Amino acid sequence: MENFRKVRTSEEESPLPFPDLPPGVVEMKVKEGSKIRNLMSFAMAQMELKGSRQIVFSGCGRAVTKTITCVEIMKRKLGGLHQVTKVRYKTLLEVWENQDPLPGSAAENLTVHKNVPSICILLSRDPLDPNQTGYQPPEPGEAGEDPSSSSAKGLKRPPPPPHEELLPKKLQVAGPGSPRGSGARDSQPDGHH
Repeated sequence: MENFRKVRTSEEESPLPFPDLPPGVVEMKVKEGSKIRNLMSFAMAQMELKGSRQIVFSGCGRAVTKTITCVEIMKRKLGGLHQVTKVRYKTLLEVWENQDPLPGSAAENLTVHKNVPSICILLSRDPLDPNQTGYQPPEPGEAGEDPSSSSAKGLKRPPPPPHEELLPKKLQVAGPGSPRGSGARDSQPDGHH
């Protein structure tokens, strides 16, 4: 294979795995080299400025993680989105060209069929069927949910401890009358402050 160079990759076209999509729904095809910033600015414009109710993100192979990242960013920015995730395999066709053909023979191409994992994620402002496989409801406390919900938006972990607890024990300054003494006991556990 060292004499071959990949000249073309194409993926088989397959319909989206969501049967009840409205016509004209935007599909964001995420590629390995796509810039998340560009994908997100276009997708956010579709949902916020054009008023789209649904959007689909799809990617295969090495683009799967980038596809998931885009979906999570959109869910965090917009909130209240219902989600359905479908995972499947797609066939990629890679065409490889022989760089060093035998003298007197034509350059030969090699076609490789690769099965790679693929993901399609539908995000919707409108409720989706919660019984379908891959459904995720909006996170509690997100926009679009019941406003009387007790959890505050964005608070997913407890607040950080007070400032002095963030410093290593040796950096905490002990005053002259403190029980810590001259610092000789720094390596011993201290029960009180």
